[in-house]
Amino acid sequence: MKKDRLYYNLSEYFRQKYGRRLGKICIDGGFSCPNRDGKCGVGGCIYCGERGAGEHIDATGSIKEQVLSALNSGKPDGRYVAYFQNFTNTYAPINVLKERYDAALVDERIVALAIGTRPDCIDDEVCRLIADYKERCDVWVELGLQTANDKTAKIINRGYTLSCFENALKMLQKYGIPVVVHLIVGLPGESLDDVKQTADYISGLNIFGIKIHSIYVMRDTRLAEMYEAGEYEPPTLEEFVSGATYILTHISPGTVVHRLTGDCPKDALIAPEWNSDKHKVIAKITENMEREGVKQGCFFSPKCK
Repeated sequence: MKKDRLYYNLSEYFRQKYGRRLGKICIDGGFSCPNRDGKCGVGGCIYCGERGAGEHIDATGSIKEQVLSALNSGKPDGRYVAYFQNFTNTYAPINVLKERYDAALVDERIVALAIGTRPDCIDDEVCRLIADYKERCDVWVELGLQTANDKTAKIINRGYTLSCFENALKMLQKYGIPVVVHLIVGLPGESLDDVKQTADYISGLNIFGIKIHSIYVMRDTRLAEMYEAGEYEPPTLEEFVSGATYILTHISPGTVVHRLTGDCPKDALIAPEWNSDKHKVIAKITENMEREGVKQGCFFSPKCK
């Protein structure tokens, strides 16, 4: 990591590995979620909308058509990550998974495959399939942990325990599959101390990357109902910045920071207002780290787990 960097971001990782930045093609793979169809719950996580975190995706056409459309609108000499983003992208029979992943890898400009999913939809068969793609391109799996607190997990209707996450992480790492972990700052009932406990937990894991999300209240979600009923108050910008700074300073310097804030469509955002300007949020994190004289991993302490 460069000395003048406060944190190791994804753009720098791409430049180191490929000598260039990569574009990201966000794909709607047509998957569902076991937390919606009744297998482990209904309604999804309380902050999740009807698109399952895919509100920004233009899902017109098949997977292949989505990818080709993005490629046609990009630079002819560009290189891209095919990102299966919304809902649970390992939640289907193995032959269906292979068919859909293959459909995304239709052009040599696709050099990486990213798969967002849930820990309770990871098993050996899924891991073997994903590991096979390492011969064709870079690949990683993104797991939505959000919090290491099982009590909070019940409040947000996450649908799985911390032990389930740990089992999935071990399986993926056994097959040499890099893992990106998602965390959320500002969950109902959580204080800065809870965020710190989750950060300390994550620091003991050998993960490839991390995504830090600022929670937002989006229309037509259970969290919106809680907010309107006075049962939930989102964090202030200062509180989010404090939580994000703690996470960054306590994770390994080699962990790639894929995201630093949430990204709700402005027409669906109820609160907090500051979430509508992600550039401002990132700037505030940078300002805070510079003011405190800290950088990623400065308080990292390797742990054996």
